[in-house]
Amino acid sequence: MATKKPAKKAAAKKPAAKKPAKKAAVKRKPNAAFMKPMTPSALLGAVIGASAMPRTEVTKKIWAYIKKNGLQDKKNKRMINADDKLKPIFGGKAQVSMFDMTKLVSKHLK
Repeated sequence: MATKKPAKKAAAKKPAAKKPAKKAAVKRKPNAAFMKPMTPSALLGAVIGASAMPRTEVTKKIWAYIKKNGLQDKKNKRMINADDKLKPIFGGKAQVSMFDMTKLVSKHLK
């Protein structure tokens, strides 16, 4: 004969443990490699200026140039359309992804 197993009782819900309070935000130290002034090539200097600046500032200026000239692709925002000034920097490509852009731009920094 088959014996019926007793129904399991619903486990009593334990109150959720409180997470410990977060420590005070520790101010991050900027990476020295990113803050080192780099001199742009003549081609890159035509877009962002010829003075030496950190990589972070180079990226900001390139994005400002892209936004100002409407070079971001309308359908796929990750793609950047090159104009006459950016095409030589992008290795002659008409369109590059924003991730490839940083790699191509770094070749023009000394």
